[in-house]
Amino acid sequence: MASSEAERQRIDECRPNIYIIGAQSTGKTTLATALGEYFAQRFSHYPSIDEPAQLKEVARGVLKRHNFTASDITSSKARALELQQLIIEAQATAETSLANTWYIADRSALDAVAYARQYVGIAEAESLRQGTTWHEIVQRMRASVVVLCEPCREWLVDDGIRLMPQNQAEWLELHSQFLGLLAGSKVPYTMLPCSISRLEERIGFVIDAWKKKQAAIE
Repeated sequence: MASSEAERQRIDECRPNIYIIGAQSTGKTTLATALGEYFAQRFSHYPSIDEPAQLKEVARGVLKRHNFTASDITSSKARALELQQLIIEAQATAETSLANTWYIADRSALDAVAYARQYVGIAEAESLRQGTTWHEIVQRMRASVVVLCEPCREWLVDDGIRLMPQNQAEWLELHSQFLGLLAGSKVPYTMLPCSISRLEERIGFVIDAWKKKQAAIE
């Protein structure tokens, strides 16, 4: 009983957020959803501990509310930059609303900057990384578990909503934008390699990273 109570208290006091980030079609939302289900089952033994909130599909919500389409990202640089700014604001608002709990997110505000760098320009993208809001975003990410999904060629499927790269080279270039931004923002991260493709193994990979972050915080 004492051991169980000690575990409950440790989990309750140390629950870092989880960000699953990366280029399109890398399995982010599928993995984030599965992680939510994992923790819901695990914490069912501890009713006093809140399950993680699910912060998903923020970008799609922005596209719908503001009448954007994926093609706007490549057809108009001004519109593309406006879209990424709106996504950052929506992501920041969603994260702030969950300040009293913890969450699993299937993207981050950094994703929007990566897309801006790729499809608008580096100088323009830098304008998105200014002000208090961006500083707070980066601070939250530094205190969280950040998992960058490596692109897997066979997963590149057009769902009719997301922006699709013209070829694999463009897709990998976007991935490189993430790598550069994470390094430049000094956000620690773990790369989830393409070689780990089974969902159960991907869940285990993230859980191991989460436990390591817990131990580091403690």
